[in-house]
Amino acid sequence: MLQLTFLGTSAGIPTKHRNVTALAVECINPFASKRSQQSGSKKPWLLIDCGEATQHQLLHTKLSGQQLAAICITHVHGDHCYGLPGLLASLAMVGRTEPLTIIAPKAIEQFMSVIQQTTELYLSYTINYIATETLVAETGESNQPVLLDLSATHQLQIEVTKLSHRVDSYGFSLTQYVKTIALDKDKLLASGIEPSPIWGQLQAGRDVVTEEGQRLASVDFTLRKQQQLKLVVAGDNNRPELLQQAVQGASLLVHEATYTQAVADKIALRADGFDPMHTTAKSVAQFAQAVNLPYLIVTHFSARYQPYDDPDSKVSNMADIRQEVEQFYQGNIWLARDFAQFEVSADGVQASDHPAV
Repeated sequence: MLQLTFLGTSAGIPTKHRNVTALAVECINPFASKRSQQSGSKKPWLLIDCGEATQHQLLHTKLSGQQLAAICITHVHGDHCYGLPGLLASLAMVGRTEPLTIIAPKAIEQFMSVIQQTTELYLSYTINYIATETLVAETGESNQPVLLDLSATHQLQIEVTKLSHRVDSYGFSLTQYVKTIALDKDKLLASGIEPSPIWGQLQAGRDVVTEEGQRLASVDFTLRKQQQLKLVVAGDNNRPELLQQAVQGASLLVHEATYTQAVADKIALRADGFDPMHTTAKSVAQFAQAVNLPYLIVTHFSARYQPYDDPDSKVSNMADIRQEVEQFYQGNIWLARDFAQFEVSADGVQASDHPAV
């Protein structure tokens, strides 16, 4: 299972109700014991984007910086990365020693290098920078996935897709692989193999030769399960169709819907010709419908939209975004809000009844 916690859902600038972009993704092994899943501070997690004050948002969650497995930065605009220096500094101050992987544009490593030099920032752990530019082929699709080993039976694969924005921007495909080996106790007992250390070796995946010379193959006496989940989280991007390959096999897409098509049309008429290169609610909805995505979460909303949902209001609000998405997309849709949580499992995507705060 993957659990999403939105830490910031505003575009460009924070508002009273929304911080700028950040998303936490907890990686939960559904085959693990219930006891090991009870503590939120023990679950490995991934941070996608780190806008200003992300570490403040994290204080309202149960997420532990010690369990942060990696940080992915979609692009270098400040509302997606200005919170990174503060977060990394705080991780050092609370005693983190485990190395940290950061998958980001090359400029992010340069940015952090300057910060460290000019502020004498000391980090108590090493950072493994992986440049997004090196992970994509000329087609823009990932040709070199990153595999994070969260445990012996739990892996997370991260693939990168280049998107379209005013600066190089990327989308991250997250695929979680979990597996378990359970003993087929009935078969063992029926075969005359009584409980003994042999059982533990078989469950560990090892074949065993008994004292009598009988060879026992682990695969014959165990029940093996494997689960694969995939979701895609996009950075700023005015061409959702660039994700057509990336969303294959994915149950969920998290994508910006910064404003409605009517707002985009007005922006296009500006005398200075400025194009912010963001996606409209209409265009991401049309894309999700065309590729038959079952679940869509939109985020990164312009500050012009008030947080309430009232289609009768004359003031721009979230109903404008919601109604435009629903006009072009018939799947399951949510408009993200700060601290909203979602569970992605083999059964689909569900919004949590209990937000992070």
